[in-house]
Amino acid sequence: MEETSVFEKFELQLDQSAKDFLRETAKWAYFLSILGFVGIGFLVLIAVFAGTFLAAMGTMVPGMGAMGGSFGLMMGVIYFFIAALYFFPVYYLFKFATNTKAAFRDNDSEALTNSFMYLKSHYKFIGIATLVVLGFYVLMLVLAVLGALLGS
Repeated sequence: MEETSVFEKFELQLDQSAKDFLRETAKWAYFLSILGFVGIGFLVLIAVFAGTFLAAMGTMVPGMGAMGGSFGLMMGVIYFFIAALYFFPVYYLFKFATNTKAAFRDNDSEALTNSFMYLKSHYKFIGIATLVVLGFYVLMLVLAVLGALLGS
């Protein structure tokens, strides 16, 4: 016979102020996700137009050689990569907002649970990206110190 603890029987209830805070958070998350999608659209436009513009400029500048045309392509690929990377946290934030709104509109606990899953994914992605960037900064600092020591 298996006993259940008090914590396993515990059911979390949201009072009205917590529900209001969550509704307002969902509205702001929706607004920020729409702005994020617009920003992704601009990044894609920059990737296309700046890539072709820089490729054309690179072929016109004398002395650039074969690198002239490939520079624009490289910049376009970098901007596409940034847009693709930026898509995931914005998508997770959008799904959190829409599921939270639907949960309160339809009084649906499963939609609220899904919304928190997307919020967790959003913050997990942001946290991992932050760790990667901080690791890159540490690596650059170590390489800069080694370069300074070897250069002197």
